[in-house]
Amino acid sequence: MTQAYRPAVGGVTEHVAATARVLRARGHDVTVVTSRFAGAVEPDPWVVRVGRNLLIRYNGAENNMTIGLGLPSQLAEVLRAGRFDVVHVHCPVSPILPLLTLRLARCPVVGTFHSAVMSDLPFQLFGRLLVPLYRRIDRPLAVSDTARECAERFFPGPIEVLPNGVDRSRFRPGLARLARYDDDTPTILFVGRFDPRKGIPELMAACERLAREGRRFRLVLVGDGALRSTITRLAGGALRGRVHFEGHVGHDHLPRYYASADVFCSPARGGESFGLVLLEAMASGVPVLTTDLPGHRSVITPGVDGIAVPPRDPDALAAALRRLLADASLRATMGARGVERARAFGWERIVDRLEAIYRSLAPGGKEPGTGVPEPAPIERLTEAAAR
Repeated sequence: MTQAYRPAVGGVTEHVAATARVLRARGHDVTVVTSRFAGAVEPDPWVVRVGRNLLIRYNGAENNMTIGLGLPSQLAEVLRAGRFDVVHVHCPVSPILPLLTLRLARCPVVGTFHSAVMSDLPFQLFGRLLVPLYRRIDRPLAVSDTARECAERFFPGPIEVLPNGVDRSRFRPGLARLARYDDDTPTILFVGRFDPRKGIPELMAACERLAREGRRFRLVLVGDGALRSTITRLAGGALRGRVHFEGHVGHDHLPRYYASADVFCSPARGGESFGLVLLEAMASGVPVLTTDLPGHRSVITPGVDGIAVPPRDPDALAAALRRLLADASLRATMGARGVERARAFGWERIVDRLEAIYRSLAPGGKEPGTGVPEPAPIERLTEAAAR
């Protein structure tokens, strides 16, 4: 159960899609219940859409929310028709779909916290109202210590950490560079939404310093979002001709962008609970430069398999970029260490732990999602969602 899913991009989407893929490959019957997105064509028969998606600004980013006058009845019918052994809710205390699921589910519930909030005010205002619904979660999880600590400030623990993972069959060293970036100009890569908390203006300011020094490089930006017009303006002047806007890149093509990078940079200002793009870059063998946030330390060890600088500090970013661009040996060493670090986050390992959790909760100790008498076909669930 997730409000963020394809075509939406981001860490929650990738987490849900990857776990569903691995679980289905192991023979489990997995249904993803999520929002309807305007204009989206559903390619996967195991995805059921309810309500409709609404983007709201919160925590320095655009967030997905599911709305609709008939949403409670649609969701209740999907849960009834699905006869699920376990329901896994992502961002479980977020309005509206996750909270409705906690209220309506009649089977064991797993809930994964993904966020590190930049303001405690919403939980200070509504936390007491949310606690009874939180207690409906049979097994609360968090993707990092940062996400766990954030949740435990407002809800009773303990909450277990089960991190994000990376598909090491997709993101790996040795892929061919994209032809247009296969030359002797160093490439700095950013991947992510153009949200305020991602710190792209600081990256642009740092690159402008390098450009004024006459250093050779290009900056490739993969993604889009609310700050697109601002970032486009910043790409003028000394940066003119050096910044390449790639927009949203498809799932199958993203690994080639990492393969084309000499340095990966994620200059987030805050609100990051993990750093999935860091992990994708590391698995690809690309040296990582990021900001020193607790969530990023879930992935990198600064000075060992990545470089971390203070957030909101273009001078520190520029200094680190100079160092990496000038030292091919350092880039190779950090890239190799990143590949080794990423091994611990392979999705197969993460799903091993998740399967054990599902087994501990499934009624009668049976394999969850297998051997259900007369399972409801996906067509029936889709019909239920349309009612």
